[in-house]
Amino acid sequence: MEPAALPTALQLAASGDTGLSLEKRAALGASLLLLQRDYRFERVWFWGCIQGVRGTYYIAQGLGPDLAAPRSRLYSLNCVEWSLLPPATVEMVEQAALLKGLFQGDPSFEYEYAEVNAEDDERFLEDGKELTIKEENRLVATIEQIDRAVGIIPRRAFMKTPLGSVHENRNFEGLSLTEAKKLSSYFHFTEPVNLKNKTLLEKADLDPSTDFLDSLEHDVPQGSWTVQFEKGGTVVVLRSLLWLGLTFYHVPMTKQYGYIYCGTGFIHLAHVQHFLRY
Repeated sequence: MEPAALPTALQLAASGDTGLSLEKRAALGASLLLLQRDYRFERVWFWGCIQGVRGTYYIAQGLGPDLAAPRSRLYSLNCVEWSLLPPATVEMVEQAALLKGLFQGDPSFEYEYAEVNAEDDERFLEDGKELTIKEENRLVATIEQIDRAVGIIPRRAFMKTPLGSVHENRNFEGLSLTEAKKLSSYFHFTEPVNLKNKTLLEKADLDPSTDFLDSLEHDVPQGSWTVQFEKGGTVVVLRSLLWLGLTFYHVPMTKQYGYIYCGTGFIHLAHVQHFLRY
């Protein structure tokens, strides 16, 4: 969600404790605009927050003209001063998946190999030395995981050009009330997997300029999303039951939509195990 839309978006999307006091919300509104200017981003989105033992990371993402290009990710501990995170790598994501326990809230903190949840896994040992993982790397890897799994947009909100770049669809006027109830009306904003496996016949009714992503309707496990109308039926809200704390909102028949994550950075395995039993 962009700075100008932040107050309304937080009111629509954040039903839980975001840790954002009125002072922090005011600070965010001002600092995100400065962030956009200083880094010369095309736009800045407030992504949400990850709660740690000694502090909370507030996350922003900077984007360029091509919305599908890798995003710059930044964090703040006070909603005023921002630090740029390194790009997430495959190795970072694999290492972060081994860690257990809450974030510390200290970007300089280093996790020792003894603190990771792995059994005789030597892939990340170098020359017999114990592995250390910086919390900063764990943070960006977790953001990457969450974006891949549950970062979503409404259908037709973005367009893909013949050259492959992705831009906001200026003709998008929002989903209808009927469309807004369906998981098929929402797309994962990440590299598609299921779409590539569709037959030519299945793709015949798809518009390649707008239907270039995977929809939520075939997410595994099934039942990992809730869809509800709130605020007197004027706002549709999707919540992930796997990544608790991820909330997406959309006001049907308008351009208003966005998502925010506010949680501990862990997938809810109890829900995964429950879904896999059925």
